Amino acid sequence: MSAPMQGAGPEDHAARARELLLDERRSIDNIDAALVNLLAERFRHTQKVGLLKAEHGLPPADPDREERQVERLRAMAHEAGLDPVFAEAFLRFIVTEVIRHHERIREDVTTDDA
Repeated sequence: MSAPMQGAGPEDHAARARELLLDERRSIDNIDAALVNLLAERFRHTQKVGLLKAEHGLPPADPDREERQVERLRAMAHEAGLDPVFAEAFLRFIVTEVIRHHERIREDVTTDDA
């Protein structure tokens, strides 16, 4: 945080605060855009995984891998200064959605084979 402006009145402080707020929000907006693009890329890959699983009769979920991923993500979160509980909840949310997609892909592949 920057030092207060010397001799500035309340209006000047408020204007500076608004400038800083806009800068921070621009950064947040850029990060949100990056997150959306990263999630889209992740889901493109998990769709391919789901298709491979369905074509080869593998189950949509892999609980052992999921637990390894949770532990890996919790460790990375801790090192990055992010709450590991939040990181785990976020990953579990994503994995739940991925499994749902894999189940739908399996149904589609099974239907196509019938």
